[in-house]
Amino acid sequence: MPLDFAELGRTLFGGECAFLWAAANAAQLPPPGPPEIAFAGRSNVGKSSLLNALTNRKTLARTSHTPGCTQEINFFALGGDGETAKLHLIDMPGYGHAAASKEKTASWTRLIGDFLRGRAPLLRVFLLIDGRHGAKPIDIEMLDFLDRSAMSYQIVLTKRDEVKAAEREGRLAATLALVNKRPAAFPEAIFTSSRSGEGVAELRAAIARLLVERGTARHGTR
Repeated sequence: MPLDFAELGRTLFGGECAFLWAAANAAQLPPPGPPEIAFAGRSNVGKSSLLNALTNRKTLARTSHTPGCTQEINFFALGGDGETAKLHLIDMPGYGHAAASKEKTASWTRLIGDFLRGRAPLLRVFLLIDGRHGAKPIDIEMLDFLDRSAMSYQIVLTKRDEVKAAEREGRLAATLALVNKRPAAFPEAIFTSSRSGEGVAELRAAIARLLVERGTARHGTR
């Protein structure tokens, strides 16, 4: 009988989830432990809002109307405490914030690079792109960076509820065309809305499938 990944995802994200760790530089990164899923994207793309929607929390990840709010790599333990967690969710610093100083931007870039290189538990980076506009040049730079790092990644479009229904399929098709021949990209994209909940169950199912395929979870358990 085939696995029901939608139900596995619902069960996985129905567990407890709590803030675990914050790292402002490579020396502060926690030692490898449970499987990790990271979320990256431009400042104000909606990473924190999506994390809150995924975990059915309102304030798990800090949200702000001010771009650049997340300035550290934040770790959250899902389904357990620390080493006993089924999964660590990681909120990475937003990139492309025009008001950030060159020094701060360089610091964030180093931190993200240090984290991505050689992080054994990291299964995939979900790269969030604003669904209202599609990929910007700064997003393309991140795609290039992930390809060079040989880090598996998948595109998640955000703010679906703010995109006209007639434009959604075209935006999704353009995104798939963008990653079609990229070596580290997973050839599927998910269109989400943290506000309406559209696509959130699909994203949960994708994460559950990834855990099962990597042999780290079976039927919602480690």
